[in-house]
Amino acid sequence: MIENYINKGRRDFLKTAGLLGAVLLAHPFLNRADAKMFESEKLINEYRTLGTGEAAMKVSALGFGCMGMNYNRGIPKDEKEMIRLLHKCVDFGVNLFDTAEVYGPHINETLVGKGLHRYKDINVTTKFGHKIVNGKYHYGELDSSPKQIRKVCEESLKRLRRDVIDIFYQHRYDPKVPIEEVALTVKELIKEGKVRHFGLCEVSSEIIKKAHKIQPVTAIQSEYHLMWQGPEKSIFPTLEELGIGFVPYSPLNRGYLAGNMNENTKFYEANDNRQTLPRFTPEAMKKNYSIINIMKEFRASYGASPAQVALAWLLYKRPYIVPIPGTTVESHLIENLGALNLKCSDKEWKSFEDKISKVEIFGDRYNATQQKQVNN
Repeated sequence: MIENYINKGRRDFLKTAGLLGAVLLAHPFLNRADAKMFESEKLINEYRTLGTGEAAMKVSALGFGCMGMNYNRGIPKDEKEMIRLLHKCVDFGVNLFDTAEVYGPHINETLVGKGLHRYKDINVTTKFGHKIVNGKYHYGELDSSPKQIRKVCEESLKRLRRDVIDIFYQHRYDPKVPIEEVALTVKELIKEGKVRHFGLCEVSSEIIKKAHKIQPVTAIQSEYHLMWQGPEKSIFPTLEELGIGFVPYSPLNRGYLAGNMNENTKFYEANDNRQTLPRFTPEAMKKNYSIINIMKEFRASYGASPAQVALAWLLYKRPYIVPIPGTTVESHLIENLGALNLKCSDKEWKSFEDKISKVEIFGDRYNATQQKQVNN
């Protein structure tokens, strides 16, 4: 079987050193600000608010994307280890966890349910909208009919082992169902106490405004990172006008911005969708590596890793942004949370952005089928 080398070197290293020692050696940036935090284990003391008014939701400044724990990210990991990692997330202060019905389908929600059901003071979000029949995902097909939304809600609650879904996102806009009808259905679920908040993924400003009139939207979830900044122009003005939060998924561009991928990286064929994405061909990964070099130069004297730079930049961009990086390795989790301590001046970020803007990014972010489903 093919094993992605990205994690292998780090795992081998951690076998020969204690976890904390290994992390501090690899990322000395954590030495200064996090020493006392490790004593209590809580690494997050910063919170942000998604949405406004009745739609407002206070969450940790960094959330956690659960998808890759058992779906689309390589050789499946030991379930007990992933549950332990979810527990560590909570110990460290993460209180926003993201999953979806389609991840598997169903297996990721089930894992999240096993790992987090005992925690009542955290937020678990999930999504509806893809066509899944008898447990089989119909690739490229959508279904946001009211009947299906209700069905997904009931089944997701059972898998998640929770009484309420904190944000129920429409995963992809379904052109067959008016967005007002979708919003009304979620509004009813909120009144029934099965859902707390409403969210949308990868939609245009027009769709956001139509939905928001029916049921206030708490958050929009879309891809957004140093290699894809489209939402800044397409939807940020609308989010600010309406007071809606933003949750960027794949904030490290599916791991690429951590700086450990190149043209020699191999993906596990049976369970890694990156091999289908134009931006992850050997040629594209080689050509795009200049962005990693810029990140390594930025704040290098402080020992910040590329992943920390990428996440700190997102946190800097807007106060209503809450990234949800995911991982299957505790040292990477600690590394990601260390981004909260990287504070730079406006001048420093401006200089950094000027260099990034000159990099031509090679490869589309999705293949043709998936690209048709994104609207921003």
